Amino acid sequence: MRAAIANARWKRSAAAAVAIGLATAGLAQTTSDTTTADRTPSVVPDAKQSGGEPDGIVQVANLVYAGTKSSRCFADHFLVKAAKETEISTSRRFHAVKLAGEQIYEFPLLIMTGEGDFRLSDGERESLRRYVERGGFLLASAGCSSTEWDRAFRREMAVVFPDHPLSPIEMDHPIFHTVYDIGELGSKHSTAQPLVGVSLAGRLGVVYSPDGLNDTGHTEGCCCCGGNELRNAIEINVNILAYALTY
Repeated sequence: MRAAIANARWKRSAAAAVAIGLATAGLAQTTSDTTTADRTPSVVPDAKQSGGEPDGIVQVANLVYAGTKSSRCFADHFLVKAAKETEISTSRRFHAVKLAGEQIYEFPLLIMTGEGDFRLSDGERESLRRYVERGGFLLASAGCSSTEWDRAFRREMAVVFPDHPLSPIEMDHPIFHTVYDIGELGSKHSTAQPLVGVSLAGRLGVVYSPDGLNDTGHTEGCCCCGGNELRNAIEINVNILAYALTY
């Protein structure tokens, strides 16, 4: 069900949403005390983004991290759903981006998933911290409910955000009510674990699902066991995208 996407908070064209999203993500030269209005770039109709698409198209980054680990087993199908159900003009695919690179600041939303243990480099940790502090948003998910990946991600978040621990996100939070009103987390097998997140200055900047938001039914070339993946992952991911652009 559509919700806040049509209210006064969403009074942006798709192009404006991209501009604000990119500006708050902190393009390399921004500083933390600069206002959003001061940072928002003008939209050039025919300009191309780093992902190769025109300005006005919301692009989402698929992270390459810990050297060569990839987030390729996270379905991009929710981007199509978002374009159909909202005024957001989205790319139909993710763009692979290295976590330690400056290119992450050109995307309002980063996707991070995987299986097994991993360890971020110091450069990747610093890059992620600055990205979220400057308004960017990280959506993370344990692939196939991997307990090893879960432990590694929680360990890394404790290092990156030592003063802002991962905390449970209550179901009345806006991420559950921006586009769809979601009253519960439905999982494939056992009872779903709550989503957890990192908030900075009252704004959620990291959302993590230990069960999984990967939507493996729409992935290709990946293991589709899914673990205890959330059954309403598509709707949750659409809501998170809308939140990342509007808050």
